[in-house]
Amino acid sequence: MEDSWKEVLKTEFEQPYFTELTEKVRAAYLSSATVYPPPSLVFNAFWQCPFAAVKVVILGQDPYINPSEAMGLSFSVPDGTRIPPSLLNMYKEIQADIGTPIPASGNLERWATQGVLLLNSTLTVEAGKSASHQGWGWEQFTDAVIRKISDEKEHVVFLLWGRYARSKANLINREKHLILEAAHPSPLAAHKGFFGCKHFSQTNEYLKKHNCTPIDW
Repeated sequence: MEDSWKEVLKTEFEQPYFTELTEKVRAAYLSSATVYPPPSLVFNAFWQCPFAAVKVVILGQDPYINPSEAMGLSFSVPDGTRIPPSLLNMYKEIQADIGTPIPASGNLERWATQGVLLLNSTLTVEAGKSASHQGWGWEQFTDAVIRKISDEKEHVVFLLWGRYARSKANLINREKHLILEAAHPSPLAAHKGFFGCKHFSQTNEYLKKHNCTPIDW
């Protein structure tokens, strides 16, 4: 993991639950099952966006369960991979909100390097089996990440889409940060409040108000 996050999260790494989690994840990768993302990308969100750089958090739930999609960044897929429906709806909302054309790639590294932490609540998953690694301890770890950001930083924008992500709002200090909530961008829910939420323009307005460089979405 990137050095600044190692320092911020060092007490979590010492907890018994994290030792158990590490053992379960290592065993899963060494088993006959296929696990996503590739081992080198499990903590990719932290590598791409050091702690000091975090300006926005977009919270997902699980990595993608299909081949060649999961890359350790919530909602993101590698260049050359078909853009998943939820991400395509995010692109559509960005276009409607601020006029940015829909990109050809679903690779969101360009967001991460600008200070957008693309954090899944669970960082590993068995191929083809959604939620298969939930309850292992990942949620405890990523909840701690959210708390650390809330406690130790100011003026971060948290984008919480869907019931699961919105349940994390109680981890965040609303007096120090901006929480924007909406329906999930998936095709099943996007028309229930994600489309038209204008979260991308609101994020940039908030960042500029607090003398932070806006995100080039």
